[in-house]
Amino acid sequence: MTPEMTPTLSDLTRTFARIGCLSFGGPAAQIALMHRVILDERRWVAEADYLRALSFCMLLPGPEAMQLATWIGWRLHGVRGGLIAGGLFVLPGAAVVLTLSLIYAAFGQVPMIAALFTGVQAAVIAIVIEALIRLSRRALKSREAKVIAIAAFAGLFLFKLPFPLIILAAAVWGFFRTASTARDPAAPAPPAALAQSLRAAATWLVIWLAPLGILVLSAPQRLAEIGIFFSKLAVLTFGGAYAVLAWMAQEVVEDKGWLTLPQMMDGLGLAETTPGPLILVNQFVGYMAAYQVGGWTLGLAGAGIAVWMTFIPSFLFIFAGSPFIDRLTHMPRLSGALAAITAAVVGVIANLSLWFALHVLFASLPEVTAGPLSLLVPDPASLRPVPALIAAFAAYLLLRRHWPLLAVLTVSAAASALTAVL
Repeated sequence: MTPEMTPTLSDLTRTFARIGCLSFGGPAAQIALMHRVILDERRWVAEADYLRALSFCMLLPGPEAMQLATWIGWRLHGVRGGLIAGGLFVLPGAAVVLTLSLIYAAFGQVPMIAALFTGVQAAVIAIVIEALIRLSRRALKSREAKVIAIAAFAGLFLFKLPFPLIILAAAVWGFFRTASTARDPAAPAPPAALAQSLRAAATWLVIWLAPLGILVLSAPQRLAEIGIFFSKLAVLTFGGAYAVLAWMAQEVVEDKGWLTLPQMMDGLGLAETTPGPLILVNQFVGYMAAYQVGGWTLGLAGAGIAVWMTFIPSFLFIFAGSPFIDRLTHMPRLSGALAAITAAVVGVIANLSLWFALHVLFASLPEVTAGPLSLLVPDPASLRPVPALIAAFAAYLLLRRHWPLLAVLTVSAAASALTAVL
């Protein structure tokens, strides 16, 4: 990179403020947007470096697009640049999600608003199915990958195995199934890079976990619970937000009782309509979980804690790991573990699709158990016809007509509201 191609800090700030406001459409669209702006228009980063950094971010838990933005800022202006780029990638969407959370908590029970969100919930089924199809085409190119995906689906849907166990098993399988020698080994990182990495790791571990310790010792119980839950979630979010949503929904709806399932799906629909990472749904969950016990003031604290615990680990991973990107991306066993995790995530999202669909479309879902097997069996008489029709129409618009996501959500909400009026 020539000196004239290195931006000033103000140029970097303006560019990522624009990217943060335009980053709709999920990680694939966000990564493409950054490629167009940073490489094609600005020529701030070389193509090969960008692709290696993207491969590294895909190895990490958490939102890969936000992590890639952080790496770009770090590459251009060090830690300060990384904070600006990563922060601006998240903050516009976080501001919108927080505003929508406040409105939802205050007015979500108004009949017309509730009708609008019934349409959103039905559309979410189609959105998750589209994500499943898109990932399947990329990840399931071998028989082994298909077997891993089926096994992950069966483990979750039929045997109720914990999500972290599914991801760990896939990673271990992929790691040991891959040859350990690289054809083109990277040069070892210099000792100065190791020292820099260790300092960054220690600093950001304190920044991440010290507030959690304060919450556990002195904050209201619900805020401490939110901090612990989202800290745990931050290190398990491999494969994108969809991969962890079913487990998160089960935890916050069935186990903790922080939200109802319709509220969880409404939050996902809200996050889909905003810029930034889809995992901003965590902010909605944090707000609603705290709002339930302490009103909007505690809700604001819950939302802030959820955002902190979700995104601070990404800064830790990038600032500590970036000096080793060349070496890590040349380690085939790590790539093998990632490939297996990606295949398992297809099964995880399939479980999420079916789980959401059953709960939205049927009013009665008795659970049948036989030994280790546990199966939800919908009562056909309890089918909800309006959400079923809206979900089918949303799937047609997304998968056949290729409508923009926001347009599909808007039409689905309007159709549900019109049905309620009629």
